[in-house]
Amino acid sequence: MLGVLGGMGPMAGAAFALRLAALTPVGRDQEHIPTLLLNDPRIPDRSMARVAGGEDPLPYMRAGIEFLNDSGADLIAIPCNTAHLWYDELAQAANCPVLHIIEAVVADLRRQGLTSGRIGLMGTAATLALGLYQRTLERYGYECILPADDEVESLCMASIRAVKANQREASLEPALDCVQRLRARGAQAVVLGCTELPLAIPHALRSGLGVVVTDSIDALALAVIAFYQEHGGLPGAIKANGQLPQELAAA
Repeated sequence: MLGVLGGMGPMAGAAFALRLAALTPVGRDQEHIPTLLLNDPRIPDRSMARVAGGEDPLPYMRAGIEFLNDSGADLIAIPCNTAHLWYDELAQAANCPVLHIIEAVVADLRRQGLTSGRIGLMGTAATLALGLYQRTLERYGYECILPADDEVESLCMASIRAVKANQREASLEPALDCVQRLRARGAQAVVLGCTELPLAIPHALRSGLGVVVTDSIDALALAVIAFYQEHGGLPGAIKANGQLPQELAAA
């Protein structure tokens, strides 16, 4: 069974479960991955904790991991990018492998044919300021392009807050603006590096943006599917599209 530590935010957790089901290559209900989604919005804000001295979310996230342990999860996914600032502590608390969302995004870039190049990053203020994506992407040979500080607030965070407030229509314009600014600065791909951002830009609009888009919700879902295929749990369609790095799962 897959355990999902969600609620960060709740729309992102629900969207991850939906995309996992939509992307899984199966022919009937019984072939899907058994999934337990813990969509608990009481977890304190991760960005506030890291950049503004807010309440520590780690005890709440650890309690969620323990719940998934007790429920029999044999793999855990966390559809929140900023939560991965605590990845090592969460992986240590788990009784099973925990997928890493940043490694999943790297695998998705490779699957889309980008093994190097300039990558534009969108995400929360904490994710970008603390280098969560930059460290991993640079280790794989990519060059990162970030929004300016004022753009993080007025574009990325404005879009993220709109999704969290169930104002999806209001989230679109600032997100698209940020994508186009990153593209104008030479980005060959743009990472939607907060799990609210894929909800701001519908899939149907992405092919017209003139840049490769990697969606951290879809990337994590594909990593889950690949893990189960690797362990004999699913047919082999996704794995054939692109190998995932060994670092995707860490005990």
